[in-house]
Parts: sequence; C-alpha cells; structure tokens
Amino acid sequence: MPQERPRYQERPSRLPGAVVWTWDAPEGPPPAPRSVLPDGCMDLIWTGGRIVVAGPDTHAFEVDPENRGSCAAIRFAPGTAPVLLGVPASLLRDHRADLADLWPSPAVRRLTERIEQDPDPAGALERFVLDRMAETGPPDPRTVAVAEGLRRGRSVAATAAEAGLGARQLHRRSLAAFGYGPKTLARILRLQRALELIRTGLPYAEAACAAGCTDQAHLAREMRDLAGTTLGAYFGAGDADANSETPQPSGSSTTA
Repeated sequence: MPQERPRYQERPSRLPGAVVWTWDAPEGPPPAPRSVLPDGCMDLIWTGGRIVVAGPDTHAFEVDPENRGSCAAIRFAPGTAPVLLGVPASLLRDHRADLADLWPSPAVRRLTERIEQDPDPAGALERFVLDRMAETGPPDPRTVAVAEGLRRGRSVAATAAEAGLGARQLHRRSLAAFGYGPKTLARILRLQRALELIRTGLPYAEAACAAGCTDQAHLAREMRDLAGTTLGAYFGAGDADANSETPQPSGSSTTA
C-alpha cells in the first residue's frame, strides 16, 4: 500500500528565518483541541477561502477544532511580519484577524483567488510574501539584532547595548516589531529553548538551567504563566510538537 502523505509538512522558506507549512485536514470529526504556545512569531495562513493573520501570543492559544481545515501558511521570524503587513505587531497581540480587516478588500480578494487557483497554494503564498518584502524592504537590522540576542539567551540590557538602543527606544521598537516588550519576548524565547531541549530527552532540571532559568521551579512557573499548564501535562497530552495553528507529527519543531 502507498505510504500516507503526512498531514503536516513544513520546510524552510526562501525568506530568511521563515517556515512554510501546510496542513491537510483529516476526514471525519475534527481533531481534539490543541494549544499553540507563544513563540514570538506571527503566521500568515490561507484556509477556507480566507487569509488569516495569527498575531504574537502572550499565552497559550487554543485552536478551535472547527477552524482546522486544510491550510497553507508561512511563519515569520520574530519582528518580520509587521514590515510586510504595514501594521504594528502590538495591534495583533493575542489576536487572529482576517487580512481583509487590515488591507483593502479588493487586494485581499485578488490574492486569495490567486492562491486558490494555484496547484501549490503554499508556494503561491511564499511568492507573494517574497514579492511584498521586495517592495517593503527588510526589517530594521537593530530589531533583528534584538531578536537574535534574546534568542541566544542574552540579557535585555546586553541586547539593547549591542543594538545601540536605549531602554525606551528598545521598548517602543519591541512593541511595534514583536507585539510586546523585550522582557516578555525574552521569557517566551527562553521557554521555547527549554521545551526544545526537553524534546531531545534532556531532564527538566537540566533543560531549565541550559535555557537560562535559575532552576526547574523557575521553568515550571514560566510554563504555568505563559502556557497555562505544567510540563508533565503538556508533554503527556501530546501538545509538545504542536506550535502551529494545527497539530504536528512527533519530532517536528517550529520554534524561532
């Protein structure tokens, strides 16, 4: 018998730091609810004849099973999507919005039709994003430096100094680029680092310290605050590999 095509697939995008992903909805009843943990990223999702923008989250977002139809999407590296969309990330914090609510309806309708008619919707969406980025230009390099510094576990103060930004400048730029302040982004990226280490088999306590937490108790508090659950419940429920708007197979990772 031919091997079944994986329902979730992803690949690196030609846009630096981005990931293109697709989900083929299963037949029958909708899948069980799944939680999407904050990761500092934003997604542009084509599904059900519409294009949706998934804003940056500050807490776990539970995807409605009824909204898990087949889709094609691109996940942007932190700070990238606001340049493409032309709106600050803070406007979309903890929110999912139709692109038609942000852009003129005729332009969104033409884009939606183009994607629907393409035999490779994910490729069509990626080409649009690349063309759009060619028009808007890349993100502010200092914003990119901030995201990279925090991703590597640098302190907010050290990251600001390296980027040549004062505290107020850093906070203002972070709200526009990431949707929240640099301390929140640092916490989210640290939690994602810890979860990634745990996925490799590292014990909770070792993963906590390696990711930058003071100890396992610190990681447990962050998990409750940002994910609304415990490490044991999260990994035990099978949500550990599901950080897109749809479920993913075991072993996948979409952390920035």
